[in-house]
Amino acid sequence: MGQLSILVVDDEPEVCEFLRRFLSGEGHFVRTISNPTEALDALRQTVHNVVLLDLSMPGVSGMELLRSVRELDPDIAAIIITGQPSVETASESIAHGVAAYLRKPFTLEELRAVLDRIARQKGLTTHTEADLQRTIGENIRKVRKARGLTLRQVSNRSRLSMGLLSKMERAESGVSLSSLFKVAGALDVKLHELVGEF
Repeated sequence: MGQLSILVVDDEPEVCEFLRRFLSGEGHFVRTISNPTEALDALRQTVHNVVLLDLSMPGVSGMELLRSVRELDPDIAAIIITGQPSVETASESIAHGVAAYLRKPFTLEELRAVLDRIARQKGLTTHTEADLQRTIGENIRKVRKARGLTLRQVSNRSRLSMGLLSKMERAESGVSLSSLFKVAGALDVKLHELVGEF
């Protein structure tokens, strides 16, 4: 599984710990910092793909820190998290090219969707080979049923065994590119329709 390297900067230790546990559970490398003055040192020491940055922290403005982060690493994906959203901070965040501006409390699904989008934009993957096989299997079954075809008919058209086709649909077998092309031809679909968004 591909993983993102994420730096969480929030002055509330319980928020840091909650995000650390959630993001680690999602397979990401996570470092948390409760003291915002340490954030730039952390970014100098280790390359991160993403920084989650709280805007309202004592001692330093989140916007000042965002500007400094951008100067240090223009490529890092910044996600703003704030309990006090405003038009001004949202506008300034957009001007600094943030990946997302999330209002606390945000849902884990919102955060997961933002991270998935960032991973795709950076050419990283958060999906496993098993996820790909499952997606292909589900798409083959869905298209086959939509076309009113039995496994035997697809087997005859593709010249692949019914057993192999059944295993492909249940994601019990790795799919060779050659077999995938044959199935796509038998179902009269483009290859990308079976692979999905991978």
